[in-house]
Amino acid sequence: QVQVVESGGGLVQAGGSLRLSCAASGNGITINALEWYRQAPGRQRELVAILGSSGPTNYADSVKGRFTVSKGNAKNTATLQMNSLKPEDTAVYYCAADWINYGEPSAGRSWGQGTQVTVSS
Repeated sequence: QVQVVESGGGLVQAGGSLRLSCAASGNGITINALEWYRQAPGRQRELVAILGSSGPTNYADSVKGRFTVSKGNAKNTATLQMNSLKPEDTAVYYCAADWINYGEPSAGRSWGQGTQVTVSS
C-alpha cells in the first residue's frame, strides 16, 4: 500500500507565498513522479506541476514563473513553492505519486487527501 500525505496549505493574502510538501511511502516502491494537482469548487481537477525522477518536467501555464516544484530533503518527497499567489489559485491541492513495485510487480498512482489553499484578495 502506498500512502501520500500533503501538508502546508492555509490562508494567505494575494501576492503572498505558501510552500506545500508531499511525502510518499510504501514498501518496495520506486517513485517515477510526484505530481501536484488542484481542484477549485465547481471546476475539474487540473495539473499544476510534475516532478519527474530527474527533476521538474512540466508546469501549467497559469503557474509558470510563480510556482516551483522541487525534491524534498527526504526520499520520495517534493515541495511546491508558490509565490505571487492570486485569488484564482484558491483550490484544494493534491499530490499524486506514480510508483512501481518491481518485486511484485505492480504499478499505480496514489493520491493524497489534499490540502486547502485559500488566497484572499
